[in-house]
This record gives sequence, structure tokens and C-alpha cells, in this order.
Amino acid sequence: MNGEIQTFIFFSELLGRTIPDESGRSLGRLVDVAVVLDELFPNVERVVLKVRWKGYWELDWKHIRHLDGRTLIAKTDAAEHLRPLTANPAQVLLRDEVLDKQVVDTFGSKIERANDLHFLINKGELRLVHVDVGFRGILRRLGWTKPVDAATQWLFSYVLPDRMVSWKYIQPLASDSEKKRLKLNVGVRGLRDLDPADLADIIEELDRKKREHVFHTLDVEIQADALEELKPEYQKLLIETLSEEQASSVIGEMQPDEAVDLLQDLPKETQEEIIEKVKPQTRQELKELLTFKEGTAGSLMTSRYLSIGPEATVQEGMANFRAHHKGVASNYYTYVVDGEKKLLGVFSLRDLLIHPPEAKIGDVMHKHPKKVKLKDSSKKVGQLFLKYNFLAVPVVDKKNVLSGIVTLKDALEAVLPEVAKQ
Repeated sequence: MNGEIQTFIFFSELLGRTIPDESGRSLGRLVDVAVVLDELFPNVERVVLKVRWKGYWELDWKHIRHLDGRTLIAKTDAAEHLRPLTANPAQVLLRDEVLDKQVVDTFGSKIERANDLHFLINKGELRLVHVDVGFRGILRRLGWTKPVDAATQWLFSYVLPDRMVSWKYIQPLASDSEKKRLKLNVGVRGLRDLDPADLADIIEELDRKKREHVFHTLDVEIQADALEELKPEYQKLLIETLSEEQASSVIGEMQPDEAVDLLQDLPKETQEEIIEKVKPQTRQELKELLTFKEGTAGSLMTSRYLSIGPEATVQEGMANFRAHHKGVASNYYTYVVDGEKKLLGVFSLRDLLIHPPEAKIGDVMHKHPKKVKLKDSSKKVGQLFLKYNFLAVPVVDKKNVLSGIVTLKDALEAVLPEVAKQ
């Protein structure tokens, strides 16, 4: 590890190796290394040695001189700095907590098994850069790489490739409660960037304990997004692990129709306690949606949509879209309503782009939009989507007042639940 030379080494090539000092004296066998997850590619901070007759001891990395082939050479006085192994909440022992464990590949959006680890050797440092998640990593650990390569090359003219995932995309899953929080605070950067549907798939793959600690460390907004994509049985299990205050915060961030579906699966008492703790406006929305009979348009709709008056200009319509598009269930359509919220028309994002900024919304909107009533069946809603290929359909009451919209996703889940999940 001298000079500017950079090279790589696998963890399996270091494990079990005897570490001598510069005089040739053996200090012990390397059985683990520790890193701090405060960098994208963390450095090894200390090594763990098994010392004959004395158990497990640790040595800070600063007492390592260099790497000779596949053996770490310690400094001459390293033995004086050996100390019994102690727990360090800020550090992660890679063999104990990562190797052979489940990890989340946030780039591929799936659960993988860490079969080996890959380090960069540079300027006196050993830096973790990749995780080997392929079968070749297992072969390397067993010492079977060369014979298997020779056999597959001879039989099939083929060699098993490495399957490496960059460490920056890896989210480890610890079993220690203190380190769960540490790791997820650092690694949640990757989970935060995942599509909610991918994150939900990952959460569903985990066992109960890991599922809960991943979910608990996410931001409230991300918890809400993930819950909307989870299967009902997982939604119920996870929401029940939260306090009433936490549950109400998450429910308040969900689309109202999704929140109602979840609330209906909870005991009546729990449902009422959560609703009473959400914000007044959201509370009113939820209570209203809960009154609709299951299987009707009212039970499928969400009350969060884009709307505007007919006297507004296209430019104002675009400003309205920019200001509010993130908080609605479907932002492709904007519904035109009068002062009493009666539905007058609809226009799409495309309409905003093709008409001049000064044009009146009332002049460019599509009048007499297709719509459903609150008590119409989910079957009728589905037929409307099937016939016209809409992304969302407005829902009105007897007086033509716009009450909400049903999205294509929600209609599919109601009419063809198995197809929608796929």
C-alpha cells in the first residue's frame, strides 16, 4: 500500500490470514474488520484478530504498515496497541453484520445476499467499494474458483461472471437495535430515491424484524408512499407497530382513498383514535370517505385533485399546476369548477402546453366531461376507464358538485385486483 498504486482485494482473501508485525512476530489471525458508515466508500478503521489462548482482540488501522500480497503487515510496536475486542456502536463489523447477510440493492431495487466484499487498496487505506452478490463469491470463499472455472471453460467455453454491486447502492440490514438506526440514517439516502412500488417490494421480501426497522427509519412521507404500494396485510402489520401519533402522521400524508382503505382494516377503536389525531381538514376528508359504501365510486375516490375556475388564463392554469401537482393523486387533468364547485369541464397538461398563455380556461376546456356519481358501482367506473382510456374520472354528487376523482390505478384494484397488483 505504498505510493500511488491502486489495487483490489476480496475480503475472502484476507479472512483467516495470520497478521505478523515487521519483525515477523505473529499477532493473530484476522477474523473481521470494522468500518464507519459515514462515507460513500468507508475505510477500514480497525481489524479484529483471534489471538491464540487469549480470544478476540482489536487493533486500530493506523498500526498496520502495509499489505504484502494477501497478508497485512503490522508495525513493529503493534503488539503494544492490541486491546480486547469491545463493542463500538459507531462501527460496523463486516464479517459479523454484512457478510452472508441480506442487504438491499437500492440500484436494482431488490434483496441480495452479500457473498463476498471487495476492497480498494490505496495510499495506506483499505476502502470498501463493492459487494459480490453472485455465485462466484461463494465459490471464492470455498476456494473452488479455479477448478469450477476450468470445468465450465472446458465444458461450455464459459466462465461464471462476477456480480458486483457498488457499496454506494447497498443498504445493510443490522440485527443490533442501536446500529439499525445508525445504518438506516446513513443508508436511507438510497431507499429515499427508490420508486415507492420498488421500496414496497423490498419491504415485503424482508422478515418481520427487518421489515419493521426499515420502515421505522424512513421519513414519514416515504412511509406513506410505501404503505400505499404495500399489500393490505403488510399495511396493517406495519401501521400497528407505530404509536397513535406516528400512525396519524403517516395516515395524514397518504392519499385519502388509500388511507381509508387502510383504516377500514383496523379495529374501530384504533381507527377512531388515529382519525382524531390527524389535521382537521384531513380528518374531515377521511370521515366523509368512510361513509361511502364499499364498491361504489365514492369509496374509490380521492378528494385531492387539481381544480381551477373558468375565468383563469392558461398561464394561471400552468402556475396552479406547478404549485399543487405534487400533492394530488393524478396531475394530468385539471378540473374546471364554478364558485359552488360544480363541474364545468376538464383540461389536460397537454392542453396547457398547446394553447396561448392569455387564453381563458373556459374557452379551451373540454366541456361536458365524462363523470360518475358517488353511488355508481365500481363496475360502472371500470367500464368508463375501459371505454375511454382515461387516467382519472371525476366523481360528482346529485347537484353535479365535484366530490373527488377515481384514478385508473384505484379503479383497476377495485375491478381487477389481481391484475392491478401485477
